[in-house]
Amino acid sequence: MAGLSDYAGLAARLGVDAVAIVPGPNFARMTGHDFHTNERPLVIVIPADGPPAAVVPNLELASFDLLDFSGAVFDWRDQDGYQPAFAALARHLPVASLAVEGQVMRVFVQLALAAAWPGLRIVDAEREISGLRIRKTAAEIAALERAIAISERALADLLDNLRAGQTEKQVESLLVQALFAQGAEDMAFAPIVAAADNSARPHASARPDYAIRPGDALLLDFGARWGGFCADITRTVFVGHATDEAEQVYDTVLRANQAGHAATRPGASAHEVDDAVISVLEASPFADRIRTKTGHGLGREVHEAPYIMRGNHQVLEPGMVFTNEPGLYRIGGFGVRIEDDILVTDTGCRSLTAFPRELIVVGP
Repeated sequence: MAGLSDYAGLAARLGVDAVAIVPGPNFARMTGHDFHTNERPLVIVIPADGPPAAVVPNLELASFDLLDFSGAVFDWRDQDGYQPAFAALARHLPVASLAVEGQVMRVFVQLALAAAWPGLRIVDAEREISGLRIRKTAAEIAALERAIAISERALADLLDNLRAGQTEKQVESLLVQALFAQGAEDMAFAPIVAAADNSARPHASARPDYAIRPGDALLLDFGARWGGFCADITRTVFVGHATDEAEQVYDTVLRANQAGHAATRPGASAHEVDDAVISVLEASPFADRIRTKTGHGLGREVHEAPYIMRGNHQVLEPGMVFTNEPGLYRIGGFGVRIEDDILVTDTGCRSLTAFPRELIVVGP
């Protein structure tokens, strides 16, 4: 667990006695293992100085042993409750201040920590803790590339078998099957499969009773998970044919996507990339269809830093990965989104997604 030293150093920089990490993306990054989040609290506390300690459910001890954890472990059983284990942790490791993951730690775990250390100062350090994984290593980039390659092969398989008359739910089922057939370890998230007016809802749910018709836009937003890392790809295709309006909207979104690629380089800000993308959309006849920012970071989570939006002046650095996903959505009509996964390099950027971006018409 070499990653522990990063969190000890962070505690020192934040001016707190320790950092607490619970199962989730930061836990997986630190330990190399995933644990389920359930009603049983599991937490590792890493002090700025000295060995770590942990509270672990007794039934997870055999799995926790795989972590090669060097600190004290306080286990507990369901019939006894977890608070005595937290009290034992507090006696072993006196702290007055603790940094936690504000978007991951659940309230009952925070309350257990506060009860164990009366007067404890708890600091939300989500940005700083998650920031330790914002620049991907070579191994992490390789995992992302594999997840993306699996996703793109699945998309190619799906498009070969897509026809008018299939329902959105049927297409969703075919997509999920293709992802696992191509080697996905899991889905990065529940896919979005949305046709016609449903495609104008950026986070639509597939309908079991809507049969896709010739001329429909079909928006497919999905990704495989492999090695703990997520792909996130969107392509919008047209079934049978595309109308003149659809071609114009698609061309506008494609040009915005290209502008995002061109604007991405180390030293640029997330604000500048989003501004380059959104400016293309705003200059078009379809400006009233803008509903989303350009994108978000991608890694162990589907949505993480950096967030590519105006007002976010975070500077891009080599190793950061984010989505470039401009879209236009006419409520009651149709939507178009084109999403790529972009790696910031030393000299510019590289698209980790290679699937064609040009307008595709599928099926009879």
